[in-house]
Amino acid sequence: MTSTASSTDLRQGQAPHDQRPSWQQRLRRFGYTPAQEAPAGDVRDRLVPPYAEPSPRLWQVLGLPPALADRVARWSGWGGPLLVTLLAGVMRFWNLGSPAKVIFDETYYAKDAWALVHRGFEVNWDKNANDLVLQTHGHLAIPTDAAYVVHPPVGKYVIGLGELMFGFDPFGWRFMTALLGTLSVLLLCRIGRRIFRSTFLGCLAGALMAVDGLHFVMSRTSLLDGVLMFFVVAAFGCLVIDRDRARARLAAALPVDADGRVRPDAHIAATTWLGLRPWRWAAALLIGLAIGTKWNGLYIAVAFGVMSVLWDIGARKVAGARHWLSGVFVVEWITAWVVMATITVGVYLLSWLGWILSPTDGSGGYFRNWAATDGKGGHWTFLPDWLRSLWHYEHEVYKFHIGLSSPHTYQSNPWSWIVLGRPVSYFYESPAPGVDGCPSDAGQKCAREVLAIGTPLLWWAACFALLYVLWRWAFRRDWRAGAIACGIAAGYLPWFMYQQRTIFLFYAVVFVPFLCLALAMLIGAIIGPPGSSDTRRVLGASAAGVLVLLITWNFIYFWPLYTGTAIPIDSWRSRMWLDTWI
Repeated sequence: MTSTASSTDLRQGQAPHDQRPSWQQRLRRFGYTPAQEAPAGDVRDRLVPPYAEPSPRLWQVLGLPPALADRVARWSGWGGPLLVTLLAGVMRFWNLGSPAKVIFDETYYAKDAWALVHRGFEVNWDKNANDLVLQTHGHLAIPTDAAYVVHPPVGKYVIGLGELMFGFDPFGWRFMTALLGTLSVLLLCRIGRRIFRSTFLGCLAGALMAVDGLHFVMSRTSLLDGVLMFFVVAAFGCLVIDRDRARARLAAALPVDADGRVRPDAHIAATTWLGLRPWRWAAALLIGLAIGTKWNGLYIAVAFGVMSVLWDIGARKVAGARHWLSGVFVVEWITAWVVMATITVGVYLLSWLGWILSPTDGSGGYFRNWAATDGKGGHWTFLPDWLRSLWHYEHEVYKFHIGLSSPHTYQSNPWSWIVLGRPVSYFYESPAPGVDGCPSDAGQKCAREVLAIGTPLLWWAACFALLYVLWRWAFRRDWRAGAIACGIAAGYLPWFMYQQRTIFLFYAVVFVPFLCLALAMLIGAIIGPPGSSDTRRVLGASAAGVLVLLITWNFIYFWPLYTGTAIPIDSWRSRMWLDTWI
């Protein structure tokens, strides 16, 4: 009886099943906004939101007359990003040839690049080649014996271009990574401006990346991951531009009511063809270059492809489509996938042209003569020998990558990357007082190190920004947050499938731009949305300003560890905030 009575009492406090709140209503407490409550009004503003205009009060505070203020506002879209890029470039090119050594994996890529641009394929160098390169300023004979390498050639061709222009020395083999690192800051400023519709937030995202230690070190080191990062950011930017142009075309096709407002139309939204979309082709070309630099570009290609499909679906829904899976949409996307896949694969194959054109008598690239020797017979002999040989090469490389488990002092698990658990030391020396920049009054040996580690306060703040972005995407259905999360996931999550493999923190440079976008988005929320009270804006701007200043200070504090500047050993120890950094 007691049990029955208790259960009856509980049921009395419940609403009938058809009156209980839906799951969407339950999620309101977390900030969820149902789709049917999307703001009404001009559909054009939802498809292509206008850019934010600076407040007139800002120009009054700065004392600018209206005519000059208007000119500054018009030029700020490019002027602001260029100023941020100039700052980033000065920092990245300053004393770029230091350390005047072959540091970390430059021992592979600098020499492979030199061989590629001269022979078309990588070669085996003598064990003392690094010393000879530095002693002879790069004036040494290139070996002829082909080498087995495990990364495609695009990134090494990029590095080799700098060597052709400036010589086979540390400055030459670091020039192109520094250039692409600088240009990636410009790209991020412009991408951030476009997705946030705010020049300030776009420039902030670029400025944050300019003072990120990992991006900075990778821009000053001749490794492939910085090149890969550039192509990924550029491809993302092309897709963002394509998104804007496709939505603008859709908005232009919709009807206008008597009040001059664009209204949704189900038929037009479902059947309008969005054009050839050349920016998508440009993205496919860049993704092909990314895959031709390192194979993890494949994961990014898939993620970006899915993302762009979802963008198109969202655009058609906003325009009024009830059944977005229309004949036009299907044909458009099949065509797009075929064209983009063809471009991507074509670019990748073209990147191997030097290897393909190398001799097949055994003096060419590694495995170049496989089809004519060990690969005779089988079911695929109708294919060209070069294609079968290349396929065999790629299959061997795949087996190498999935089986790579040799322990390394600086290897790390991807779980620790986001909090900078185990950075990578590229270079370390202990110069005596008065030697290699060590102060003569140091009293003991100094430390001179190049440490591949992100700016700690930036990365730790980005952990909270990532949570904010995920919340914003899940509960507010903000496409910007979804795009940022997609970029982080594509560059980060695949590595969790290879936790037993030898992997390193510096692989994370590929998603650093998206971490900076996430943090810029969080800082924008801290400052406050348009229409906030003056008190709210002042408090928000103060908090955001303090955070940005602390991140900048943190970058300056770690500057010696990013540039290989000699500092007293006690100063070096004070910068080892975690035991795992040593």
